[in-house]
Amino acid sequence: MRRIGVLTSGGDAPGMNACIRAVVKAAKVNNIETIGIYEGYKGLMEGNMKVLTTNYVDDIVELSGTVLKSARSKLFKTEEGLKLAKEQADKNGIEGLIVIGGDGSFRGACDVEKYGLPVIGIPGTIDNDIAGTEFSIGADTAVNIVTDTISKIHDTARSLIVDTPRVFLVEVMGRGCGYIAATSAIAGGADYCIVPEMPYDVNEMCAHLQRKFENGKVYSVVIVAEGAISVYELKKEVDSILNIDARASVLGHLQRGGAPTAFDRFIASQMGVKAVELLLEGKTNRMVGIVAGKAVDCDINQGINDKNKISEEVVKLNNILIS
Repeated sequence: MRRIGVLTSGGDAPGMNACIRAVVKAAKVNNIETIGIYEGYKGLMEGNMKVLTTNYVDDIVELSGTVLKSARSKLFKTEEGLKLAKEQADKNGIEGLIVIGGDGSFRGACDVEKYGLPVIGIPGTIDNDIAGTEFSIGADTAVNIVTDTISKIHDTARSLIVDTPRVFLVEVMGRGCGYIAATSAIAGGADYCIVPEMPYDVNEMCAHLQRKFENGKVYSVVIVAEGAISVYELKKEVDSILNIDARASVLGHLQRGGAPTAFDRFIASQMGVKAVELLLEGKTNRMVGIVAGKAVDCDINQGINDKNKISEEVVKLNNILIS
């Protein structure tokens, strides 16, 4: 193998650049050239790519987002688009492809692999919802950002002198997995957490908050995963039940920004090197993950078809700490 390609697809995640850097350096050690494909699968079809040198990637490890950019393409989902992608890969001498992204990106990798291009997937999504790995690139950074934001809400809430208690409702990302919500709720000292994996009762939650107010607390912070309920819908219910004017915040894309944590940079580097090794071993349709601190691989379909959920241990810990 003389030349491989790397692209980022779907939503960006802090640590993707660290992964790109590791791919380039691991390839160079093995006398392989790395082609950086810009704008995801769109760029693959259009031939928007260039050789990535070690000098180019040396200083990108601390950058958030992705230097290769990301884009969505309806054309790529068609037979015409897939043929274009393979033609461009052949034209540019790409003998293997590393895809950094989520389950949708992995589906695209499997589709183009059917045309004869070996592929390896690396999970890059702040939701941490990809099965086959304990951590996906960007999740740790997102949790740290949310935790810091919760701390700032605590700061202002403690300073307020009010006639009635205040409730701060904070919506975080996580459509099917409550990892960001549950982890940041524990680390940030929230009073309640709502996630997609667990049933919840707004009346029960409000009763829980009311007991805290009766015991002298003047404010409460509630963390809500976007996949469980809209924070604005929750606000209407909380306002009605507690007869207050709750404050709602949606952190949105704020969670994807900022310099990646050391942990995200480290696991991204581990996975990038492992992906190159798998291609050199002649593997395809594999996904790299982190399990017990080590880079491992599994069938990419596990990452596509299965979803990570927060563990029973995290649920138990949340139940204890919000009591």
